[in-house]
Amino acid sequence: MPEPVFHPIDLILRKRDGHELSTEAIRQFVQSVVKSGEKESTPAISDAQIGSFLMAVFQRGLSLRELADLTTAMRFSGETFDASGLDTFTIDKHSTGGVGDKSSLLIAPVLAAAGLENSPSISVPMISGRSLGHTGGTLDKLETIPGFNTQLSLARMREVLRECPAALVGQTPRLVPADRILYAMRDHTGTVESPFLITASIMSKKLAEDLRGLVLDVKVGSGAFMPTYELSKLLANLMVSTGELASTRTVALLTSMEEPLGRFSGNWVEVWECVDIMRGTRHPMSADLIELSNILSGWMLFLAGKSSSPEDGATLSDSLLRSGAAYKAWLNIVRAQDGDTSIFDNPAAFHKPRAT
Repeated sequence: MPEPVFHPIDLILRKRDGHELSTEAIRQFVQSVVKSGEKESTPAISDAQIGSFLMAVFQRGLSLRELADLTTAMRFSGETFDASGLDTFTIDKHSTGGVGDKSSLLIAPVLAAAGLENSPSISVPMISGRSLGHTGGTLDKLETIPGFNTQLSLARMREVLRECPAALVGQTPRLVPADRILYAMRDHTGTVESPFLITASIMSKKLAEDLRGLVLDVKVGSGAFMPTYELSKLLANLMVSTGELASTRTVALLTSMEEPLGRFSGNWVEVWECVDIMRGTRHPMSADLIELSNILSGWMLFLAGKSSSPEDGATLSDSLLRSGAAYKAWLNIVRAQDGDTSIFDNPAAFHKPRAT
């Protein structure tokens, strides 16, 4: 049978009036969104129609089935990472962001160090983002390291994972292209804060990494992206449900963002702080960052079968930080992504912060 003709206005009206959308209608909507971004093709949907759909979702929400369908359609809207040849447990973490939150810079080396010790093996294909609102992004921090290349192809990322086994990279042009278009449109239509659209955006990119496990750090408090505890909890529940429906073991932790994490806030100085920690220098003001990183790593190590409980995983994480194993893994990651490791010999001299 021929595919039913897709009419964007029907989709908009149905969602506007509070009805559920079919799996096929959502799939065709996402396909049309991607085509709208291709200059050589005639758009099947206009910017106005995309914006109207986003507002309808903002107002009406989505069922868990609709949300899973939207996330899946976005996930497969372009190329995806195939981890099958690595023969490892692929796992990642995601934070909704906060001032001074640089935990990824500690967690990736910890997991990489753990992945090299005994079985099962671990891979961390960490696709990160840039600044969001008032918070710096992991990519912005990494790119203060001279030469560090965050724009790896998926093929090169696979090679790095064989060497390290963690890679910290940005979204490729062909990875989840639907999200790039929808996110830009959300910014123009006042729909950025929708927990359903946030979930589809985050989870489509994470699931495109071909993950077997995912740990989510959902911030709560005055410095968090979501303004209330209730909305943070809703977002956490939506992301866990979406991950589990995609057969990815998913855990979410609600963590405090009432004050900046760690000692420093700023792109290079946050890298410096993490290097100090991995080299054994623990400033009292870094205690909250270390605790959070160990808790998140602990859950990741537990999901990956490296520890018998999240608590044992946190203990293992701290031992890998203290022993220097995480720092050795960090240097391997930076070298594999063409970064200059010599600056870590004296990070305080590399760049002086202008404000204190």
